[in-house]
Amino acid sequence: MAVSSPQSNYKITLLPGDGIGPEITAATVKALNAAGATKGVSFEYDEQLLGGCAIDAAGTPWPEATLKSCQAADSILMAAIGGPKWDGNPRELRPETGLLAMRQELGLFANLRPAKAIPQLLEASSLKPEIVEGVDIMVVRELCGDVYFGKPAGIFVNDEGHRVGQNNMIYSEPEIERIARVAMDVAAKRGGKCCSIDKANVLDVSQLWKEVVIRVHGESWADTVELSHMYVDNAAMQLVRWPKQFDTIVCGNIFGDILSDEASMLVGSLGMLPSASLPSEGPGVFEPIHGSAPDIAGTDAANPLAMILSAAMMCTYDLAQPELGQLLEDAVEAVLDDGLRTKDIVSEGATDQTLVGCVAMGDAVAAKVEALAKVLA
Repeated sequence: MAVSSPQSNYKITLLPGDGIGPEITAATVKALNAAGATKGVSFEYDEQLLGGCAIDAAGTPWPEATLKSCQAADSILMAAIGGPKWDGNPRELRPETGLLAMRQELGLFANLRPAKAIPQLLEASSLKPEIVEGVDIMVVRELCGDVYFGKPAGIFVNDEGHRVGQNNMIYSEPEIERIARVAMDVAAKRGGKCCSIDKANVLDVSQLWKEVVIRVHGESWADTVELSHMYVDNAAMQLVRWPKQFDTIVCGNIFGDILSDEASMLVGSLGMLPSASLPSEGPGVFEPIHGSAPDIAGTDAANPLAMILSAAMMCTYDLAQPELGQLLEDAVEAVLDDGLRTKDIVSEGATDQTLVGCVAMGDAVAAKVEALAKVLA
């Protein structure tokens, strides 16, 4: 946790980003403020630039002012970045470069992505309801190493005059140890099962990964966590074939990038799933896993629920306010029980559902927070 005990006031850096980011941020702030008010907790927000909007305004995707704000905050709440507007930029002026810089400079090495089936939305999944009902997976992904950061990397011309692209998949023992400890701790608090993903049959880096994970498991979790191993290609298949076999999954950066997106689609919509990126100490970053959806930006069609659930994770993991986190989660489920749906999760022809926009959904969650708090009082 970023704070050692509950507080009455928190400093939150807001990173609305690009596309639908500002819209879902506004809806989330309204719901978070409503939750805080039920316990006399207030939030002091500092809105900063990241991604494409930062490139346009400051000439860099990761401004120094944003870094300083994040370092001074109790936690960081982010929406989404990127868009086709900046796709043609050189790499140092792309929104994603700002995201990678943020992860490195804030030490955000552990990404937690829950993929939990929502009973009200089982029909929205591309898989049969009986396959996804009851799915509750936590993907623990290492964020600061692997092929995305390994050096040397780049595009060069070889001796034959051909252009060659090169990236290096590299992990050190300490990098593997710290993410393995996070995963074991998470698994011990969940269902007591952890599946480590690798490609140890062909990759030396995966062989080291597997050896270190086994050693870390034996240090403190041999009696509380059942450890298994799976090749990444098989894991991709098993997530679709029988996802309920998984509880906690731990993997490196690139494998986790792919598998966490696949796991997210089990529940039917990227618009429903939060994530947390955590350091060894200091504030974490909490964000929805979906993109910036520039095609619907400004149309009030965005789904703010994933960002609201990210705020719930922030309350639990960073702010020592698990009751507020639970209240936000309960409010989201309650508005879904009431049949409210944004465009991405509405069922065509359903007579028991009401299509609403981003603003109305945010207002509904805030109102439900207040109603639930009165019932619990």
